[in-house]
Amino acid sequence: MTGYEHIEHTFAPVYDADSLVLILGTLPSVKSRENHFYYGHKQNRFWKVMADLCGEPVPETIEEKKKMLLTHHIAIWDVIQSCDIKGSSDSSIRNVEPTDIRRILAESQITRIYANGNKAGELYRKYQLPLTGIEATVLPSTSPANAAWRLESLCEVWRETIVLL
Repeated sequence: MTGYEHIEHTFAPVYDADSLVLILGTLPSVKSRENHFYYGHKQNRFWKVMADLCGEPVPETIEEKKKMLLTHHIAIWDVIQSCDIKGSSDSSIRNVEPTDIRRILAESQITRIYANGNKAGELYRKYQLPLTGIEATVLPSTSPANAAWRLESLCEVWRETIVLL
């Protein structure tokens, strides 16, 4: 397994009892792990898309990011608890141990689940859907690897798909 590293997810999910929407990624990237929070790569467009969706300025600090999400009843977490991966390449993921999102669902008002990208959607369908019974809507990935999507197009699709109350 040359180049592979075994990664354990170390971030807590962001949610509270009022969360209505759950957005799932695959696993924190190398940069996110270095920054100790979700979507930490400066070229990942997740926080810009969330700010657009929420009608707020792009948050800078971890506390600002959490506050924006929770104010708008958005929860985030990942599908993978641990796996073997090369760098941050979703296509290299193997030996997956999934997260158990049932606790989040039991402790919140979440009724809608969204996957940030095809790989998160694929892994959700394989590991979590049988446990939750809630279909996830797959959105185009905010990852810089998804260069085919311009920021404006990502914002438009996410805005049209995710309905915030």
